[in-house]
Amino acid sequence: MQIPAISTAAPIAASPTPAPPTPGDATAATGGTSFGDMLSQQLVNLNDLQLNAQDQSTALATGQATDVSSVVTSVEQAALAMQLAVQVRNKAVDAYQEIMRMQI
Repeated sequence: MQIPAISTAAPIAASPTPAPPTPGDATAATGGTSFGDMLSQQLVNLNDLQLNAQDQSTALATGQATDVSSVVTSVEQAALAMQLAVQVRNKAVDAYQEIMRMQI
């Protein structure tokens, strides 16, 4: 069984060049997009992977797809992306709970 290279995975789109920062802008300190914007974009990418896997699975079930390996690859890619998103969420919830347990 041949394992495809990581370079075949969906690339993360480069963020556009940010506008000049305005006073009080939250992204001015980081020099790029905010964490919330990046998180939203990655959730959109995750949704796209899920929809693509669903479409390919449906095409395979109805006999429209002939390449089973590409369907399996897209389904596994979507599953791994979902597992990663769940683990990131779990770590964020754990960090939040730890901060809430701190005594001031």
